[in-house]
Amino acid sequence: MPQSPEINRQIVLNERPMGQPDANTLRMTTADVPTPGANEMLVRTVYLSLDPYMRGRMNDAKSYAEPVAIGGVMTAQVVGQVVVSNLEGFEEGDYVLTGSGWQDYAISDGTETLNLGKSPQNPSWSLGVLGMPGYTAYAGLLKIGEPKPGETVVVAAASGPVGATVGQIAKLKGCRVVGVAGGAKKCAHVVENLGFDACIDHKASDFADQLKEACPDGIDVYFENVAGKVLYAVLPLLNPFARVPVCGVVAWYNLPGLPEGPDMGPVIIGTVLRMKVKMQGFIIFDSFPRSVYEEFRREMTSWIRDGSIKYKEHMVEGLENAPEALYQLLGGGNFGKMVVNVGT
Repeated sequence: MPQSPEINRQIVLNERPMGQPDANTLRMTTADVPTPGANEMLVRTVYLSLDPYMRGRMNDAKSYAEPVAIGGVMTAQVVGQVVVSNLEGFEEGDYVLTGSGWQDYAISDGTETLNLGKSPQNPSWSLGVLGMPGYTAYAGLLKIGEPKPGETVVVAAASGPVGATVGQIAKLKGCRVVGVAGGAKKCAHVVENLGFDACIDHKASDFADQLKEACPDGIDVYFENVAGKVLYAVLPLLNPFARVPVCGVVAWYNLPGLPEGPDMGPVIIGTVLRMKVKMQGFIIFDSFPRSVYEEFRREMTSWIRDGSIKYKEHMVEGLENAPEALYQLLGGGNFGKMVVNVGT
């Protein structure tokens, strides 16, 4: 069912998944299109962002943000268009970046909403390279990873929106960059189109050996998006005083409990101690001052304009296809930043 000016389709959390989400996890419902009051505006969703963190929001567990309630609309950033505005600074037809979630229409009071103007170029890019994933890559690498010319930077999930941007920034800073991705097609893209020095397929039976060969001088910065066996292969290659920004552990998001196999805790903590590794987790929304975001927007816009940074989108058509697309994303089935075209 396409977007309608009378019906507000919403995708809500139907039940909390145990392990991998399935067809019962999310469901579509409908509601009336809301009416904005004083100092509010009605926003129509145009593009919906899909991101790995959404799996964590399905769990009723302590985290950096409240979980989605059962029956609640799934959380997400969107690029939308103002339909009606009673809010100063926003006019009908403006494109906005806001957090209204998996639905066709939402009311906003302008909190944490960025006005993109009437005719932004590539508006969906504000959900990717010019949005949260791009900012995550920029701030995590430069403010925590602190790469120096000549150092070796290893990037997990290198063909995804965060990893691809991390690697390209590291190259701009004069580093040797080794990506990790799933499959020959993704690895070829990372090297041939993004300019990484090498990319290792984590599905290869000799993955750890290939990674070691690609990093003859060890690893100075490891940008962690994945964890699991990629992390275990990286650990013995970390140099003294290596830095490890941690923004995701997607390999473990669907685990109902602790992973099977030996307890790797002593290896991880022992390596951090012996190699004097700085391993720092961060949540992009609250880990850096506003000035870093402004710096990111300026530099990233310039890099995109002069061709220094390349960007790939994986576009999905239709809000009804968002749940299956998210499950595909969590399994590594995306190729680039996954965005749902809800209403262009």
